[in-house]
Amino acid sequence: MNGQTPMGLAAAAAAAVRPCRRRLLSSASTAASKTAAGTATPLFPRLPHPLHHPPCGRRLPFLVSAASQSQASQTGPDAPPTHIPSDPRAAVSGNLPFFDRVLFPDSFPLETPPAKEDEDAAAAAAAQADEAVAPAPPLREESETEREAWRLLRRAVVSYCGEPVGTVAAEDPECTETLNYDQVFIRDFVPSALAFLMRGETEIVRNFLLHTLQLQSWEKTVDCYSPGQGLMPASFKIRTVPLDENNEGFEEVLDPDFGEAAIGRVAPVDSGLWWIILLRAYCKITGDNDLLERVDVQTGIQLILSLCLSDGFDMFPTLLVTDGSCMIDRRMGIHGHPLEIQALFYSALRCSREMLVVNDGSKNLIRAVNNRLSALSFHIREYYWVDMKKINEIYRYKTEEYSHDATNKFNIYPEQIPSWLVDWIPEKGGYLIGNLQPAHMDFRFFSLGNLWAIASSLTTPKQAEGILSLIEEKWDDLVANMPLKICYPAMEDDEWRIITGSDPKNTPWSYHNGGSWPTLLWQFTLACIKMGRPELARRAIAVAEERLSDDKWPEYYDTRSGRFIGKQSRSYQTWTIAGFLTSKMLLENPELASILTCDEDLELLEGCACCLSKKRTRCSRRAAKSHAG
Repeated sequence: MNGQTPMGLAAAAAAAVRPCRRRLLSSASTAASKTAAGTATPLFPRLPHPLHHPPCGRRLPFLVSAASQSQASQTGPDAPPTHIPSDPRAAVSGNLPFFDRVLFPDSFPLETPPAKEDEDAAAAAAAQADEAVAPAPPLREESETEREAWRLLRRAVVSYCGEPVGTVAAEDPECTETLNYDQVFIRDFVPSALAFLMRGETEIVRNFLLHTLQLQSWEKTVDCYSPGQGLMPASFKIRTVPLDENNEGFEEVLDPDFGEAAIGRVAPVDSGLWWIILLRAYCKITGDNDLLERVDVQTGIQLILSLCLSDGFDMFPTLLVTDGSCMIDRRMGIHGHPLEIQALFYSALRCSREMLVVNDGSKNLIRAVNNRLSALSFHIREYYWVDMKKINEIYRYKTEEYSHDATNKFNIYPEQIPSWLVDWIPEKGGYLIGNLQPAHMDFRFFSLGNLWAIASSLTTPKQAEGILSLIEEKWDDLVANMPLKICYPAMEDDEWRIITGSDPKNTPWSYHNGGSWPTLLWQFTLACIKMGRPELARRAIAVAEERLSDDKWPEYYDTRSGRFIGKQSRSYQTWTIAGFLTSKMLLENPELASILTCDEDLELLEGCACCLSKKRTRCSRRAAKSHAG
């Protein structure tokens, strides 16, 4: 791999990523396969326990166990490495890596059998051990709603070549018009993958990561109707096609959609970003270094980064995208530099920096990642953040300023401050606005972008606290009867007609225009855990749990307070189901949030080139710490 370009890596790995194909044979063969099905392996076999089968390959820095980190904090950096204790009860008291305790509880019995030689001595030893080691709390029994959710999630699993590879977007038996809801979407599968990972069922996630990697566009194209190099598909579908004209045999093929069949024909910007985030979560929870160090996986990461970091005409460190290129996949006025994409972009850059193998071929890319992280962090924290103080500054902006040290750098007119914001913004707290372009600020609150900015540490700790404070203060607007508003407020009247093109699905307080999406619950839970506010997540989950099962797990809810099931909402929406399960599991095991979150990195701020300042000097560490406060 040393010294090779991404295209060279792609050529070297071509054989490793050829799609798997499975022949569907005659009825006699089919009957034989059904007979053998009784002895087949389980659909989701657990991985061997790492205590008996340690992962191969070098141990990457971000896979250090919680036990090692705990010992280092107690004994200093020069202490010898922590070894897994032989006493199985040590897992109860926290001396074993928490993934071992959570994913493989059966491997660590809480009691050891007494010695046969002397029962009295054994009883005394057991009593002494009970005093020294507190008994583990009993496992919480799943509610009927959770059990139903798991049944529905497993029903949504699809297989390719006999292996599980993902979950369909929705599995509604009462709906005859499937559209593309019978496909496996990269962004939709993420909460399903997290639920399976935290359950210890990792095979489906590994298969998904590798098969979607096979679908990635690896060739540069000139045709404007073809995907660019590095682009990940929005979704894929498993099709059965004949092997020959006689239809004597069939094969399964993966049919990807890069946006050419989507509404609006827009390519997905967020698919590759979600893929990188999920890859890191999988590797952190399994320690699967072999997969991470594969040539095709490393190439896939590099191609996504190269696509996102490519030069263009844009002056800003943010990603320039079109409307409909992310979760909000319809015209909603988010073209330009929408917050959701910037937060996912930042998170994917942070994850990639941990996972990229350093060699001659990746050094320049890693340098570009670090530079973009610094600039992006500064840009979002400085120019997207609004609170009462910042709005007062904007209200008194001077316009048409021409200089390097201008205060109103983007020529924002104070008249753009909407009337609803004046009375809505609380005295304490704030949020990141939805978009920023020359002479334009989109003051709408977008939930996914703000929540993921907290999880990835794109915001400062103080800003993260301010966002959760605002959500708590404006609970009736953002949560109400169903978590969580995708954006607030909705566009209405002439604004709705002009910006959405009179979209009948995006009517005010419906779908992407102010609708309530239960799948955002897991990202809200993640942000609350990271900031030490799990009580807010419990409150939101309790609201959702009262209705989701009775309402057949809908895709979204309508009206300002989220009281009605969405007019065109699909029932049994998979990421609604998986988002609920992931939220519950994160709350039960908050340490698992670390597979998705990133901590504040002062070195990134220290290396920030303040290119919009007159002197263009680098920030000092003291300034970085001050800015992080």
